[in-house]
Amino acid sequence: MTALDSYGRHVVDDDDVAAVEQVLRGAFLTSGPAVEAFEAELADQVGARHAIVCNSGTAALYLAARAAGLDDGQSVIVPSVTFLATASANVLAGIDVIFADVNPDTGLMEEEHLREAMTRAKGRRVGAVYPVHLAGQVADPARLKACADELGLSVIEDACHALGTQYGNGAHSVGGCAHSLAACFSFHPVKTIAMGEGGAVTTQSDELAAHVRLLRNHGMTRAAGEFANADLAFAEGGAPNPWYYEAPEISHNFRASDINCALGLSQLRKLGKAIATRGALMARYRKQVAALSPTVRLVPQTPGTTPGWHLCTVLIDFAGAGLTRSVVMQRLKSRGIGTQVHYIPVHLQPFYRKRYGELQLPGAMGYYERTLSLPLFVGMTEADVDTVVDALAQSLKS
Repeated sequence: MTALDSYGRHVVDDDDVAAVEQVLRGAFLTSGPAVEAFEAELADQVGARHAIVCNSGTAALYLAARAAGLDDGQSVIVPSVTFLATASANVLAGIDVIFADVNPDTGLMEEEHLREAMTRAKGRRVGAVYPVHLAGQVADPARLKACADELGLSVIEDACHALGTQYGNGAHSVGGCAHSLAACFSFHPVKTIAMGEGGAVTTQSDELAAHVRLLRNHGMTRAAGEFANADLAFAEGGAPNPWYYEAPEISHNFRASDINCALGLSQLRKLGKAIATRGALMARYRKQVAALSPTVRLVPQTPGTTPGWHLCTVLIDFAGAGLTRSVVMQRLKSRGIGTQVHYIPVHLQPFYRKRYGELQLPGAMGYYERTLSLPLFVGMTEADVDTVVDALAQSLKS
């Protein structure tokens, strides 16, 4: 029987191990051909002109913010229902955050929430909005982009949950950036494909891609055409000195290694199968959870979307069941079922409460108070889904 004691887990097969072993026995452990191969495959899979790999989804969010030209004194709009990194990556780049509310049934920021957040901006210089594709779902990217254009905002997608998601009735893939300046991905072990740790920025913009690449490696360039210090950079005759580099701006080391990229590339080539498996498991969940209605229901699927499901999220009327979420989670744990909550609204975190004061975001709270993530990963079977739902039904009995 599959171990179901976690809401998500990686699956590594012999092909993945062989790919990593080949790098370990090769000439490059980092900054080598596996990095370029992964980037080319990812760009092709999502339909982007550029994919720039880095060492985490957090790094991808930070790099996209800086490369987009967001700076000190600017603000961005971020939905409160997300992982910490969507907000913190911006704050660490010197950018202020305005939290937006979400749909209480999907956890997704929609146009009305974006507009309401802008009214609270009160004259602040807002530069971008970060739609978060929670659990693999999107909230009408075309409509959000039209609204962002009207408000003068760039769109940077937090797509860390949504590799493989299609929307617009199959017309667009998340990461293809048809309705954004850039999209940011994570390849943490619980995601659809795993690199160990890793992330990427995808974009159609040549300028933004070049800037992300510069910032990924300390802000350092060896391109002679970009050198400012001619007296140091060039030898007699005008040839660049072979050792020379410059830092037109400073950044961190956000590089991903060939070891990580070899694993990621091997997994990425099986993305279609992984998405299909997760989709079939979600279809089984939807059928089985229906028997627990109205106390439990699966988060509704957004129109026109074929999600690359990252999470199986249910909404539970804990008060109606006469139980707390903590009790239900403990009962599930005792039956060998691991669960999690995605997420504690970020505006409730002490750092942001101190920074921005108390915020009233009823949609975010309505979603948070009911949500629970059940196990979902490629190694599961439909029988495992039945086991989880049966355990949930037993755990909800008073």
